[in-house]
Amino acid sequence: MLSQLSIRNIVLIESLDLAFGSGLGVLTGETGAGKSILLDALGLILGNRAESALVRAGEDQASVTASFDFPTLPDVIGAVLADADVAVERGEPLIIRRSLKADGGSRAFINDQPVGVALLRDIAAALVELHGQHDDRGLVNPRGHRDLLDRYAGADIGGMGEAWRAWRAAGDALAQARAAIEQAKADQDLLLAHLAELAALEPEEGEEAGLAGARADMQKGEKLAGDLEDLRHLWDGSDSALASLRGGARRLDRIAGEHPLLAEALEALDRAVIEAGEAEEKLAAAAEALLFDPSELDRIETRLFELRALARKHHCQVDDLPEKMRGMRQALDAIEGGEAEISALITAERASYQAYCERAEAVHLARADAAERLDRAVAAELAPLKLDTARFRTVVTRLPEERWGAQGIDSVEFLIATNPGADFAPLAKIASGGELSRFILALKVALAEQGGAATIIFDEIDRGVGGAVASAIGERLARLANGGQLLAVTHSPQVAARGGTHYMIAKSSEGTVTRTSVMLLDAAGRQEEIARMLSGAEITAEARAQADRLLEGV
Repeated sequence: MLSQLSIRNIVLIESLDLAFGSGLGVLTGETGAGKSILLDALGLILGNRAESALVRAGEDQASVTASFDFPTLPDVIGAVLADADVAVERGEPLIIRRSLKADGGSRAFINDQPVGVALLRDIAAALVELHGQHDDRGLVNPRGHRDLLDRYAGADIGGMGEAWRAWRAAGDALAQARAAIEQAKADQDLLLAHLAELAALEPEEGEEAGLAGARADMQKGEKLAGDLEDLRHLWDGSDSALASLRGGARRLDRIAGEHPLLAEALEALDRAVIEAGEAEEKLAAAAEALLFDPSELDRIETRLFELRALARKHHCQVDDLPEKMRGMRQALDAIEGGEAEISALITAERASYQAYCERAEAVHLARADAAERLDRAVAAELAPLKLDTARFRTVVTRLPEERWGAQGIDSVEFLIATNPGADFAPLAKIASGGELSRFILALKVALAEQGGAATIIFDEIDRGVGGAVASAIGERLARLANGGQLLAVTHSPQVAARGGTHYMIAKSSEGTVTRTSVMLLDAAGRQEEIARMLSGAEITAEARAQADRLLEGV
């Protein structure tokens, strides 16, 4: 609920700090005293447009700060703040500040963290519910009627929403599968041609690198063929250097035992033979690897050309061609097995559709039953509020299937007829300002247990009525405020007497300077203000006595 409101340099208010409590708080004062300024200031907190004309004359800037206390932060506010990365500690009040400059522009803060004004509008409905003479939000706006009726009905909206999302997901899966198969069928001939071309070539992963390496070796071999042939005499034949080295080692082996130096010479010669043998093997292997075969080189180059041409055709690397083949086979297999998949998806979509319909139908019946109960509850409130000829109706209308959603298959709207025989029409279009406020009060009383904003404000709901009707309004406001917070701007002494707290708004002038102030009245001050409301400019003893009776009567 709203616990504190601080205003600086807003129109006629120079500096004002107000504390509010639970229950019914009333604000009174003479016409023109500045009650609308308070509402304008609070409107800035709720994200209303910041007009530079709101800044007090002669000042550069103005500000409004409101503090809201909650036992537990409402889920809708918590979700919005979390999305905006605005941190609010558990048990910490929600402090909203809005500043504006005389030359235009404004800034908004929540717990000293800068936020966009749009965020204030997103949480406004959960903070303050304002009903005035020209109310176009809250209960008047048909967009909120379905949610109000659902809370009144206790309908399982969450389960229905989950069923709707499951149905839509199944429908999307079916549509995607159908589109994929249709596309595959359209491409089938092309897929077959491409697959045949790839299958004829049978590309393998890593093949390009192997072919390129073999071609490079063969090209080197063509250049080195003469050198390798010249080196062949070193180990090839009986008169080669290696053969002579081996023969010398055999002869030295026969006489090595005759002297230690001969043995050492044999060891050195053996090592030379071994090294020369390894050289022979490596030269032979190199000659084989670098063997130049013109026909094989032509085959390798032709293979590389074909592979690279196909890779360019399919906009991929050569090593990706095998995966392309697998993808084409899968697409063709999907065409063949597609009907079975589509059949399964159709079954799943129908089952989820049926599940949603069952839940939506249950919610529809709950809404229809709740609509009748709500109509009776509102009707019981109309006569005491001098709306005895009026009728109220909650209309639950089935929507066409293309408009079904997570909120069900119905639209809901509250309609009224103010005169016998008159047609029903939306609240805002048929009721006058005073009637509209009283209709809203009747609705709020009927919906009292269904929650809503933390703070409810009625602006001059008693306009144009008095006596028993004003008393009935006061009694219902007090009942509605029980366990919550309700603020009423009123000109009715009967309503003012019901207030648990009473604020008087007054305007004063000093030379050319005019100021609006707000005072929290004590018991004596309340008696005097209610007496003024009863008698006018001159407060009489009879008015004070009547004020006492009104205060005692509550």
